[in-house]
Amino acid sequence: MSLTGQPSGELTALEEKLGSFESDERRQALAAICRMAESGAIALPKAGTDVNLHCHTFFSYNPYGHSPSRFAWLARQAGLAVAGIVDFDVLDGLEEFLAAGRALGLKACVGLETRVYIPEFADLVINSPGEPGVSYHMGVGFPTSRLSDREAKFLSHLSAISQERNRELTQRVNAHLSPVNLDYDRDVLPLTPSGNATERHICLAYALKARAVCADARELARFWSERLGVEASALDLPAGVGLQSLIRSKTMKRGGVGYVQPDAGSFPHLAETNQFILAAGGIPTHTWLDGTSEGERRLEELLRVAMRMGVMAINVIPDRNYTPGNPDVKLANLCRAVEIAEALDLLVVVGTEMNSPGQKLVDDFGSKELAPLVPVFLRGAHAVYAHSVLQRKCGLGYASRWAQDRFAELRQRATFFAQVGARLSVGEEDALAGLTEEALPEAILKRIEQ
Repeated sequence: MSLTGQPSGELTALEEKLGSFESDERRQALAAICRMAESGAIALPKAGTDVNLHCHTFFSYNPYGHSPSRFAWLARQAGLAVAGIVDFDVLDGLEEFLAAGRALGLKACVGLETRVYIPEFADLVINSPGEPGVSYHMGVGFPTSRLSDREAKFLSHLSAISQERNRELTQRVNAHLSPVNLDYDRDVLPLTPSGNATERHICLAYALKARAVCADARELARFWSERLGVEASALDLPAGVGLQSLIRSKTMKRGGVGYVQPDAGSFPHLAETNQFILAAGGIPTHTWLDGTSEGERRLEELLRVAMRMGVMAINVIPDRNYTPGNPDVKLANLCRAVEIAEALDLLVVVGTEMNSPGQKLVDDFGSKELAPLVPVFLRGAHAVYAHSVLQRKCGLGYASRWAQDRFAELRQRATFFAQVGARLSVGEEDALAGLTEEALPEAILKRIEQ
């Protein structure tokens, strides 16, 4: 926004370039935006108390085409206290997002999301609907994408098995949607900047392909109505969000022609995934859906199992778990999940995902439902930011041997890292470089107060 409150043509053009698949174009556009801000041509707000540490970028799937740089810019414009990206099975956006955060003066951190198998809950649905023992899972606060050979191999394996599942899924769905058949390499992969396609990319590709194959709107409506088993009036033609959602639910999810029930060998186990996250410098993080599944109704037990395997945080998505002005079961479940996490001294990490159309840039933390939880959310965000910086600058992150030795209890550790994250400014991050395991927590706090 300009100082007059109206978007300038130059700024709008630069913002469009932030969504380019070309990294140089994104970098140059962001540099130009930063120059406009420094000159006073753009007025930026002070950081508030809102946070979003769970935004997917176009390196996995973002319906608005947000690159790491574009989300960093939007977060800075919105005055977020801390912002974080999370992509499925890759850290491809890490260096770009952290660089954008430094350029914009935005406290930034980076995570990764995947799916894991939890043997102790093998018979219970957790947070992946209809799939007992399978859980979405995260690592947050990764300091770098430059990994050791062992960690790089594990990360490459995550991406490889995901892409193999997608290719096999596409073959099965092709048989049902013929003559609308996809060539995965030609029709799907070009929709992503680095080849990390998701089911949502496949759905978009089918919608685009059908529009090209069908002769006219009437034929297109008839095709999708027959293949998806719904009235033509329910279709969001020619390639809208509603149609893509129907393609996914009718052909790729449980009961669909492309669906295959996962088993114990479909995903890496929780323990080995956490070993990777810790070795790569991240914080293992359990993800919570809404508290309604059989597994999540036993949340404390589930979290204690996860903690024995290294989990130190829990991720929740507030926006989808309450109806403003209408207290309901999901809101009660959300509050209960935060209460349990606090009692177990787990960091609480929040965000809106932004991997489906209609999801917000940031939750409504001013609502009466979420306002009481904001201090918890802000503490978690500040702690993850501090971990990200300390781990990157000197190896003294939240899960480090130094942190374990210096803080006898997780609560003490969480308090210290939240203090560092709240006090540290982006411009002071280099002040934490060179610290050794001899450093005292008090000395670190003094260093960033100078």
